[in-house]
Amino acid sequence: MPKEYRTIQEVAGPLMLVRGVENVKYSELAEIELASGEKRRCRVLEIDGDNALVQLFESATGINLAKSKVRFLGHSMELGVSDDMLGRVFDGLGRPIDKGPEILPKKRMDINGLPMNPAARNYPQEFIQTGVSAIDGLNTLVRGQKLPIFSASGLPHAELAAQIARQAKVRGTSEPFAVVFAALGITFEEANFFTESFRETGAIDRTVMFINLANDPAVERIATPRMALTAAEYLAFEKNMHVLVILTDITNYADSLREISAARKEVPGRRGYPGYMYTDLASMYERAGRQKGNAGSITMIPILTMPEDDKTHPIPDLTGYITEGQIILSRELYRKGITPPIDVLPSLSRLKDKGIGAGKTREDHANTMNQLFAAYARGKEAKELMVVLGEAALTDIDKLYAKFSDAFEQEYVSQGYLTNRDIEETIDLGWKLLSILPRTELKRIKEEFLDKYYGK
Repeated sequence: MPKEYRTIQEVAGPLMLVRGVENVKYSELAEIELASGEKRRCRVLEIDGDNALVQLFESATGINLAKSKVRFLGHSMELGVSDDMLGRVFDGLGRPIDKGPEILPKKRMDINGLPMNPAARNYPQEFIQTGVSAIDGLNTLVRGQKLPIFSASGLPHAELAAQIARQAKVRGTSEPFAVVFAALGITFEEANFFTESFRETGAIDRTVMFINLANDPAVERIATPRMALTAAEYLAFEKNMHVLVILTDITNYADSLREISAARKEVPGRRGYPGYMYTDLASMYERAGRQKGNAGSITMIPILTMPEDDKTHPIPDLTGYITEGQIILSRELYRKGITPPIDVLPSLSRLKDKGIGAGKTREDHANTMNQLFAAYARGKEAKELMVVLGEAALTDIDKLYAKFSDAFEQEYVSQGYLTNRDIEETIDLGWKLLSILPRTELKRIKEEFLDKYYGK
């Protein structure tokens, strides 16, 4: 039976000091019982001798120091997991909010997980088809990879996230595929958009959703992505499923981290974020991957909005260090009406070479990918020149590149949020666009592929 303490010393905002405690551990869960019998949850933030600093999940209003008591529960935060989680919607602390029954857990897992031993990792090398050409064709996602999407406020990252969650699949296998979707600090309207979008298309049946709303407490937002990753680890490593984890929006998560750090009066680092934010983000991102001897895998797409569209801001900057590339959304393309507005030139998937080619996608994938990048970059240069000097200053070949650049954005990148293209369709579309250019310009493609596909 957990011991009860009536030694609450003070309450300051979300923090509370309890004196005279014994055998209490860092990160342990606790429960406060108010004089009225109401219970609120909290967790231990710091231990100093026999003093425990705890953080409340709910508000501190109405806590009478003399009449309230605290119970320490002897374990850190856990999630009850089972196969029945698929198709369900939970709040940020893993409680069902879809009017369905409670989950009967097969087991309870600590939400902080166990870091994967680097020596026990398998190299990510199997292609995942998202149905989005700008990702599949040019910045390919590979099973076990962490590929963030860098967005900015007002850009349609929610629509892209929902599209990837609905369409993603591992090709050529009948192995079970699941999506774990965690929304952090979003509005009720956005939460509704995600749930309805998954319900309409039937994707909800293979999805586990965790929704933390903007008005939920900051400390809950810290737990939400870990809840989602714990569910993903259970499905991947115990049920041998391929799991795609989508976390949106990491910026809200980092802001909660900063808020809690400020409440603890810690010394701030860059832009007021705590100095340990890198380690904290890594402890989440590094839970993705493949394990040796295990059929399941966790692939992760964290989505973050860059404050002031600045990719040197600490959140995108640190995320870029820990993950394997990034997909960048562009405000300029969005203004032109390109959907999704993926800017393919600064985007990068560091593992794309591992997941493409004969037997995975198609033999000509790597060549066409390199050629499309080169032609689009030259086309954009030609268009910039045209703005400065006028069209008359361009050579005929530059005019062709400018035409290619426009067609590439309109047809290849802009496919809308409801189109699901398989990889063959994406590569064929690449060839169709490359045939705008004369064959002699396609220097990055082997002759045998030109003979087989050019102009066909």
